[in-house]
Amino acid sequence: MKFNLGTQTHYKSNSQLARVLTEAWFAENGYCPACPSEELTQMPNNEKVVDFICPDCAAKYQLKAKGQHIGKSVANGAYQPKIDMIRAGTAPNWFFMEYDKKDWLVENVMLVPAHFVTPDIVQKRNPLKPTARRAGWVGSNVLIGKLPLDARIYIVRDSEEVPHSHVRKGWKRFEFLKTQKLSAKGWLNDILVCVRHLDKEFTLGEMYEFEDRLAVLHPHNKHIRPKIRQQLQVLRDNGILEFLKPGTYLLK
Repeated sequence: MKFNLGTQTHYKSNSQLARVLTEAWFAENGYCPACPSEELTQMPNNEKVVDFICPDCAAKYQLKAKGQHIGKSVANGAYQPKIDMIRAGTAPNWFFMEYDKKDWLVENVMLVPAHFVTPDIVQKRNPLKPTARRAGWVGSNVLIGKLPLDARIYIVRDSEEVPHSHVRKGWKRFEFLKTQKLSAKGWLNDILVCVRHLDKEFTLGEMYEFEDRLAVLHPHNKHIRPKIRQQLQVLRDNGILEFLKPGTYLLK
């Protein structure tokens, strides 16, 4: 999936060229995973945080592109505004794009729905030095590696487009998280990460083996095992897990 270089080759800066090409590609090929809309509207360049919006359901999206492997962490914008938006429930959904800088080829595009996003996955960076142009500015990193696999939905993988129906199915499957409190989302994310380390069929005893890990992630909670059972119940009630018999679950 190549970028359309067209008349954009006059840019002297590779970073400027990359921004224009990635945004143009997405304006042409992007669609809304949250509803049936097959197009997205590009926002003005001076619009902060939001790059695209769905003309039908008004879902908002931010695009971050890198000419290398994304890895477990992606540099993002200012820290505090991002945290404020997450707490207010107004954070956009994220698209993360990997592209080949040599051949200007789209390699991977991954969606992280906002309903998975919590303050825990946004890392505060050190303020810029006094000698910097924006001295004191505090940026952030998005810790993708802390998210469960279910939060990382590919729309392009290995330069092949994933069927739209598969993407929308992945989105809808966890849309119930929108109604969960932030603290509950954090727990559900962490429980899902643990579940993904096990076989599809697993036992409550196997989940209890993650007790120490979860205690570190949630130091203020002194009742880890009851919390594990509670979150497994939430996942079961929302069709993510199936209860096979007492103490045994199946990841559907």
